[in-house]
Amino acid sequence: MQNIQQLFQSEDGNIQQRENFLSLLEKIVSSLDELKDPNKTTLGPMKERSANFYQELMQEHQVPSTGVGLDQVVEELTQLMQGHPYHTHNFVTNVLPMASIPGVLGQFTNALLNGNNLWDVYGPAAAECEVKVVAMMSKLVGYDYTKSFGYTTWGGQGAVFSGLRLAIAKQFPHAKEDGVPNNLYCFASENAHYSLLKSVEAVGIGSKHLVRVKAGKDHSMDVEDLRIRMTEVIENGGIPVYVVATTGATDQFGIDDVQAIKEITTTLEKKYDLQPVHIHADSALGGFYAFFNDYDFKKNPLQFEDNVLQGLVQIHERMQHLALADSMCFDFQKLGQTPYLTSLFLIKDGKSLQLLDIEDFDTPYVGNRGYGSYHTGYTLECSRMGSSIAIFAALQAFGKEGYQQILANYVRVNLAFRAQLAEKTPMLQVVNEANIGPVTAFRLYPDGLNWQAEQAGRYTQDQIEHINGLNASFFEIIGEGRDEVFFGDTTRVCTVSTSDTTQHVPVAAAKFFSISPYTETDHILDMIHFLQHKLKVLEASHIAYRH
Repeated sequence: MQNIQQLFQSEDGNIQQRENFLSLLEKIVSSLDELKDPNKTTLGPMKERSANFYQELMQEHQVPSTGVGLDQVVEELTQLMQGHPYHTHNFVTNVLPMASIPGVLGQFTNALLNGNNLWDVYGPAAAECEVKVVAMMSKLVGYDYTKSFGYTTWGGQGAVFSGLRLAIAKQFPHAKEDGVPNNLYCFASENAHYSLLKSVEAVGIGSKHLVRVKAGKDHSMDVEDLRIRMTEVIENGGIPVYVVATTGATDQFGIDDVQAIKEITTTLEKKYDLQPVHIHADSALGGFYAFFNDYDFKKNPLQFEDNVLQGLVQIHERMQHLALADSMCFDFQKLGQTPYLTSLFLIKDGKSLQLLDIEDFDTPYVGNRGYGSYHTGYTLECSRMGSSIAIFAALQAFGKEGYQQILANYVRVNLAFRAQLAEKTPMLQVVNEANIGPVTAFRLYPDGLNWQAEQAGRYTQDQIEHINGLNASFFEIIGEGRDEVFFGDTTRVCTVSTSDTTQHVPVAAAKFFSISPYTETDHILDMIHFLQHKLKVLEASHIAYRH
């Protein structure tokens, strides 16, 4: 057993085991650093994967009869790093962050303790941090911290799903035992994340009872269409239980108006004598701009440039109403700059979690005892990772001002990117100009065609699909150079109407997503040159720009 014990942390804190452990960690970090190149977006060259790559892995690997040495384990871990995407200043593909040092330290502390956040007896450190970060973020967004509560969960999907569970339980407390009624409906913008689609399927409501509301020119929910669609459902015997307000969409940073949504649901509740409809703000991405809720935009203590300040004010106008939502979420593994997976689900009325809790009888080996009082039986998970420790560490290290600075820089570099894109590559047009934030969606147009006319519905379905095909080819070409500059793309940044059909056709677009702390305005020109070169490659491939 002595050899096996060397695979664990020591139980007595002896120097030898600690130094062995630290030497292995040092090898991992130094190996990572040796692979870094600030002008690339991968650790070493990209790996080529054949069509049978994963099948070959399955054939070649089995559990060894005798364990290999830890030095060999570290060597194999180093091999895994090679070709992995890395978040240099040229990494602008999507909301995939560089994990900050405080976040890594928090996650590492959690791994060392390996506590189960299910119960404070098993995971006291995580339980304490969870209560702390719930209070900190509640105060930040304007919730009453003495009434709100929440917990860490598995991403924005987990928060959307938990909010739906809560929405059903509030109107139908016995749904856990009796099942979900067959006339419940949920509502979200057509630009909302697909999390809600999976959630309505999982709880048994069914995807046909998810009502997709039209989006306006700024890609946010059309609140008048929401009123119409909810009224139709109600007058046809349906019961609205859940509205998801997307506050910072992943593809174009559309921000739904939570205040207007709340006014509509309240009006309809009174008119039709309904139970309150639960509003969930899907603030997984954009919610972090709540760090500006108490920023003095007139005095501007951090001395942001005028255009950056104006952009932040525009975001603030919508984000300041987050507290009207019944629940919300913060994916700290996004703009919070912490490791995967560190998401926080926040609830305005913490007592409502009791509707989701299970009886002590059903949890015979955990629960309230004389030596513990924090039992999270209301979460869908049983065992829970203590990711709140990483969140707490990041909040402490960055503080409000630290987050304000990095969030403002996302706005700064996007504004610079848009300005240079318009000046130097007019055929690449921004399709989310009304949305200031960390993401710019841009679309390639053949000669004579443009976004304004397409958004206005002046093009035929064939024309739009031709433009989509051209952009798909462009995606492939810029993707081949992703080790130089790693842009993102999406096959549906939004939908547009056509001039010759009743169809709404998806719009494909490339994405510049600022997520690295190292991306600054000085780097933008090189990215523009990269795009110019790829446009020449596309033109040389004999794909006509003219329709």
